[in-house]
Amino acid sequence: RTGRRAPFTAPRSGDGAPPRLSDKRIKVAFDSRGTTCAGYLYLPPAPDGRLPCVVLSHGFSGTMDRLFPHAERFAADGMAALVFDYRGFGESTGEPRQLADIDGQQDDLRAAIGFARADAHIDPGAVMLWGNSLGGAHVVSVAAGDPDIVAVVAQIPFNGFPKRVEGRSTWQTLRLLGAIGWDALRGKLGLRPYYIPMVGKPGELAVAATAEAEQHIRTLTGGGETSLWRNSVAPRALLGMMRYHPDEAAARLTMPLLVCVAADDHETPLETTRALAERASRGELRSYPGTHFTFYTDSATRERALTDQIAFLRRCLRPQ
Repeated sequence: RTGRRAPFTAPRSGDGAPPRLSDKRIKVAFDSRGTTCAGYLYLPPAPDGRLPCVVLSHGFSGTMDRLFPHAERFAADGMAALVFDYRGFGESTGEPRQLADIDGQQDDLRAAIGFARADAHIDPGAVMLWGNSLGGAHVVSVAAGDPDIVAVVAQIPFNGFPKRVEGRSTWQTLRLLGAIGWDALRGKLGLRPYYIPMVGKPGELAVAATAEAEQHIRTLTGGGETSLWRNSVAPRALLGMMRYHPDEAAARLTMPLLVCVAADDHETPLETTRALAERASRGELRSYPGTHFTFYTDSATRERALTDQIAFLRRCLRPQ
């Protein structure tokens, strides 16, 4: 590996109390093939020596602020955590905005890994990846080409679209396909994207039309106007996702992989996501009650998954 790892020990606080959340956060920026990616590096309250680091990768329409609580938890457990916005999203540069470019996002993730390894706080031989939804696909795909990654966590990861989305009629599917085609044509002509909502109510034109839409939007915006997240995406990105199957990359992973899924997920169904864990030589699968959006809207599910993920990463950090 690129550096030698000392045994990892989580920080302790008195009388068995949980470690307090990190109060040390550094705003950072790094270059990714000419695009400036903005992010934050979270450090434990009292960092000691070079630290293991988790690089976090957000989902299809996500922004880094939705992952701040996750980064705080990792930092509270003695690890550094790097969150960032992909090109065209949040605080990062890049045009067009709100366009999830798979190749570009993978480049951004590689640049984030390179930034982490070069940082003075971080042990370059102890970098791990954590990804959510589409980010869960990216961490698998990128790690397959980087054997120095110590471990990978893929939460409700994308692994191809389901053959049929529950609750979406044929007419609604045709409307969405029409929006994808129109936006793709506008892209070829150099025109501004034809944006549609990421989340909408059942029957609305949106990438995800769900009865939980209003609750999900409130969660992603934090109930206010300060969130970086926007309920708007360029649907041409879905064309690239139709050909994206990270389980092929999972078969090439050499490091441990933990796949966390939702039992009733209709967006990234269990029957497709489980292939990531099954094809990885060191794959593990953990299932949690609820839907894809439960990981966003239910704090108890999120906390349970994070506890399991931290235990997994601690185990992977032990000298082999």
